[in-house]
Amino acid sequence: MRYLLLIVFFAFNALAAEVNSSINIENLRALETPHGASTGVIYMDIINNGTADRLLGAQADSVAATTELHTSHFEGDLVHMREVNALDIPSREITPLKAAGAHLMLIDLKQPLQAGQNFTLFLHFERAGIMQLSVPIQKHQITTH
Repeated sequence: MRYLLLIVFFAFNALAAEVNSSINIENLRALETPHGASTGVIYMDIINNGTADRLLGAQADSVAATTELHTSHFEGDLVHMREVNALDIPSREITPLKAAGAHLMLIDLKQPLQAGQNFTLFLHFERAGIMQLSVPIQKHQITTH
């Protein structure tokens, strides 16, 4: 019986590790903010090499009172954002969190985000669980057409 329990324990741990390793984060960054700004933004690419998942939320308590998941859509020349409760992360796809798309908003910043610094971010996935990441803060690059 003891050996059966050990086998089940190790099999469960191997499955949990496989689920957690199926989500990878690339191009993670927050943009620096000017002094007095109350909001900031986090972008990234979520790479799902496993089964479909959902991003349920995020926390960056060291830099903001609240971290919200937002989506954006265009109406004419205007971009409208709205908070959502979750974001679907399809199987075997890359889900970008980017400007004018889905992204994380930092609400009520505790201090300005300064380029060259990092802060801790926790992402909560429905299947993969909680991931702890270090977010680099980058200079805000202005692009022209």
